[in-house]
Amino acid sequence: MCDTLVKCNFNVTLIGRELNNSRPIERPYSTKRLRLFFNKGFLFYFEYNLRLFFLLMFKKFDVYHANDLDTLLPMWIVSSVRRKTLVYDTHEYFTGGPEIQDRFIVKKVWKTIEKLIFPRLNHVFTVNSSIANLYFDDYQINPKILRNLPSNITIQKIRSKNELGLPIDKPIVILQGSGINIHRGSEELVEAIATQEKFFLCIVGTGDVIENLKTRCNEDDLKSKVLFVDPLPYQMMMQYTLNSDVGVSLDKNNNINYQFSLPNKIFDYSKAEIPYVSTNLIEIKKIVDEFHTGVLINSLKPEEILNGLEKAIDLSKSDSYLINIKKMNSDLNWEKESEVLTATY
Repeated sequence: MCDTLVKCNFNVTLIGRELNNSRPIERPYSTKRLRLFFNKGFLFYFEYNLRLFFLLMFKKFDVYHANDLDTLLPMWIVSSVRRKTLVYDTHEYFTGGPEIQDRFIVKKVWKTIEKLIFPRLNHVFTVNSSIANLYFDDYQINPKILRNLPSNITIQKIRSKNELGLPIDKPIVILQGSGINIHRGSEELVEAIATQEKFFLCIVGTGDVIENLKTRCNEDDLKSKVLFVDPLPYQMMMQYTLNSDVGVSLDKNNNINYQFSLPNKIFDYSKAEIPYVSTNLIEIKKIVDEFHTGVLINSLKPEEILNGLEKAIDLSKSDSYLINIKKMNSDLNWEKESEVLTATY
């Protein structure tokens, strides 16, 4: 998104936070990363919003682009004071997330902030029509659809399976992303892999269940079946994807946020021209029905996951598969999707 705005002659500043394991970044635009005292819980959100507010107050911008509800309040206050344009880019139905469903006070705080600001917004993006409909029901505002799709620029395979530590004699199953969290099916996937000898699982990324997964995979029935890879820059992560045979996205249909999710990884698998196995969620089903590039499963039982993997491998060998995957990549890419962004700006 920032690259697109730079090409449109905007002077862009990207603001985020810096963690102990954050990698150096080199971008063709200004970046500012905040190193915080607190990195989770209420104190994290309080400190981040407070420091973001003061940072914004002492810098002048013409447009403020807030990514998700946890940055919206300081952006709204400052843009209102300065009488500047605010764009809200919500990548999920934030108050429907599983992390806050059983935390009444936390959910109430976020919902109150949303109710205060959302009806006053003129420019709102979200990632799919299902989530857009939820916001319309809540606030009678129609967000524009802006999906985080990969570029159509080809990524060459420059690393081999041997170089990446992947076996050459087994089909590789990949689960990738920065949100390998609770209720996203990774635990069930690992248990399915434990029951068989055919597939090898590669998990690239991080999330709140990673340490539990690593502990489980140290047991005898999984030691030689799973490789964990820490978060990587996109181009390097895609080397693992390009060397895999099937991708997985197994979000559970047990909260409204995941029910309507459309994970970025689906499009990354497509870009690598590998099929994917997904739980039967509304937005992913639309993609599968249109392009026939993946397999949907209705439960996370080991036998159903493994059956889905077998079907995906068979699908990739069909005569029509390569045609379908190339059409999906041609139709769904950032070069086309970004027209929604540039039209607004």
